Amino acid sequence: MAGLLSVTDAVARVVAGVTPLGSETVTLADADGRTLGADIAAWRTQPPFDASAMDGYAVRADDLGATPARLRVIGMSAAGAGFAGSVGPGEAVRIFTGAPVPAGADAILIQENAEAQADGTIVAREGVKSGRYVRKAGLDFAEGDVLLPTGRRLGMRELALAAAMGHGAVTVRVRPVVAILSTGDELVAPGTMPRGAQIVAATAPGLAAYVRSLGAEARDLGIVHDNAEAIGAAADAAKAQGADVLVTLGGASVGEHDLVASALAGRGMALDFWKIAMRPGKPLMFGRIGETRVLGLPGNPVSSLVCAILFLRPLIDALLGRPPTDISEPAILGADVAANDEREDYVRARWTMSEAGPVATPLPTQDSSMLGVLAAADCLLVRAANAPGAKASDRCRIIRLS
Repeated sequence: MAGLLSVTDAVARVVAGVTPLGSETVTLADADGRTLGADIAAWRTQPPFDASAMDGYAVRADDLGATPARLRVIGMSAAGAGFAGSVGPGEAVRIFTGAPVPAGADAILIQENAEAQADGTIVAREGVKSGRYVRKAGLDFAEGDVLLPTGRRLGMRELALAAAMGHGAVTVRVRPVVAILSTGDELVAPGTMPRGAQIVAATAPGLAAYVRSLGAEARDLGIVHDNAEAIGAAADAAKAQGADVLVTLGGASVGEHDLVASALAGRGMALDFWKIAMRPGKPLMFGRIGETRVLGLPGNPVSSLVCAILFLRPLIDALLGRPPTDISEPAILGADVAANDEREDYVRARWTMSEAGPVATPLPTQDSSMLGVLAAADCLLVRAANAPGAKASDRCRIIRLS
């Protein structure tokens, strides 16, 4: 559409020139959800020695060439307390999972295949090959291996790995601060009963939760009325709080009460673009006030939250030094869809899993004011601009919402 940016071009302009934020060191206990600001290399080798993968007996495989075979048990190797001697011909050492394999042994005879005798020997009922049930030193990683790169988000698996690598603290990016400002004379705070033509400012709580899920810090500036000075003062407050991003909700359209752009221009905002060829979310604004990025989202809650997924997420990723990612994935249509117009469409849908992959079926109502429909959806069906009609079972792309 003439004068409207594509979603792809708009995202490119939102993240253009973004420099990742600085770093700080935190303990592993405080690192959940944080983003690495430096590579993590192993400070140790894991396992640091050849270790048993099973409970049983450390043996020489050659001693079990013919079974049954009788071996003399000469000691024990337990986790944290290995056997100091060496296993010779006809000998075995009782061993437990994770314990060091003693010198001379090259395999583990699992205890189910050994019968302990009263005279201190065992009878092996099955043979083993050399290396069987032995975890070689360095099987997981070796000292110096870089296993967690800069930009990696830390969660359960990464934190366990960092600990195993020998780290008690890690270098992470400073959390971006995202200030959220709701605008509109008609808005009342959640928990307040609307009167007359008032409505609840419902978008901010959901948006704040999304911001936190991305690893950023959300600061709710509350509600301001359609007053240029009040909007400008809120922008000043965001700057004073060190906001890296100011997100405004509402006031980004073309009505005479949509004052956000002009109010922020009075605070020095350089407007980059306004209006995107997409549905929902056409009236989207982006600009900068100094180092603070300003993202003006539409007033309709569904439009705002969809735009946050498409534009705020990559901006936060860029501030955290994460590599850009395509969050869409292939799927199969679960119902026929009509030809699309000149705007890229993000259709609320539900998906189920089939043998051929995810199957996405659009929900019957798509009005951008309906949070109930968004909550019922678990994906967005992405329809390209000017896409022809498609049939059920045709390929498509979706963005999962959970």
